[in-house]
Amino acid sequence: MGLRGGGGRDLLERREDVRQANFLELFVDLVLVFALAGVVDRVMQDISAGDPVVRWRSLAYLLVLAMPLIWLWITTAHITSWFDPRRRKIQWIVLASAFGLLVMASSLPYAFASRGWAFVLPYLVLHCARPLLLLPSLHGHALRDLYLRSVLWCTAPAAIWIAGALVGGVARATLWAVAVTVDIVAAQLRWPLPRRARPPVSAWAMDSGHHLPERYQQLLLIALGETVLAAGITFTDQPATAATSAALVVAYLSTVLLWRIYFYRSGQVLTEAVAAAGDRLAAGQATGIAHVVMVVGIVTTAVGYEIVLEHPGGRPEPVWLAVVLGGPALFLYGRIRLERVVFNRLSIRRVAAIATLAAAAVPLRLAPPLMAAVVAAIVLLGVALADAGHAARRPPERPSPAH
Repeated sequence: MGLRGGGGRDLLERREDVRQANFLELFVDLVLVFALAGVVDRVMQDISAGDPVVRWRSLAYLLVLAMPLIWLWITTAHITSWFDPRRRKIQWIVLASAFGLLVMASSLPYAFASRGWAFVLPYLVLHCARPLLLLPSLHGHALRDLYLRSVLWCTAPAAIWIAGALVGGVARATLWAVAVTVDIVAAQLRWPLPRRARPPVSAWAMDSGHHLPERYQQLLLIALGETVLAAGITFTDQPATAATSAALVVAYLSTVLLWRIYFYRSGQVLTEAVAAAGDRLAAGQATGIAHVVMVVGIVTTAVGYEIVLEHPGGRPEPVWLAVVLGGPALFLYGRIRLERVVFNRLSIRRVAAIATLAAAAVPLRLAPPLMAAVVAAIVLLGVALADAGHAARRPPERPSPAH
């Protein structure tokens, strides 16, 4: 069953009713937690290897495996933002999306070896079939042109994905990196076609409703939940020493600080900022990209937690230091981009924090991983305290996006 009457007007009326994620969407979120945990576990296979090339290559694997999962989650959130999730057709699409994510996640340990097709096929089926199923419900609505373009654009990246599945190892990872880049860049450009104007909506579409901004907030919470899961499971498997206990405390406090830095204050008033933005399409795209960057930063940070818990006093490795310090730095960069969307300004405090993390990498090359995690936590604490100081004795700041 499709949308009410099958027309575009029903989509617009539907959005006025949406405020929070429904239970089916939260089910998809649970699957994404499992999927991101699988990415961390897969990266840990290589980042602890003896070969330096394999260790550095694991960072590229993190992006190649995480980005398709995150992109599928975003496109699912886009569907439930525009379409009525109470309709049976939409419910089946959401359930199929969750199952596809589950199959992809289960293939992650062997994605570059024996289970490449289990990673590729669900992604391609969901990426190409869902727009086809929804097109009949979009007569007279701008989304019809957008979804039709996305279907037409499926062919080229699908060929690259399949070519990657036919080979293995580094060649597969390289081809998949190209494919997911084409997918996301084409979506940013609204799947351009020769001699045709771009549609007035996009895959990052934002309107005055609450649904999609809140889904992005939930995406951050999913990533933060995965870091707690990763740290807890890893600590359970390690001897309960003073070093591993300290590493667990640092990991937990750092996760809390990431949450605090995100929600104060841009994450807290994101919905209001989107509603007040002069160009909601640009605001939606910038918001989506900022959250993707932050989520990748958080997943990288989770890898760093596992390294510190397994090797708290171990010999420092450059790639370990890059992960432990680079994860929080990447998160802060994404948070800077979000600040630009919500308040139309550059967050100097976060720029200074990134510079501090970069400078600290030099002396920390001689220190054990636990020390690097402590320094990263101190930098995050400094940002959180600076935010609190800025807010002290002032009324809550209102969003001021670009117009």
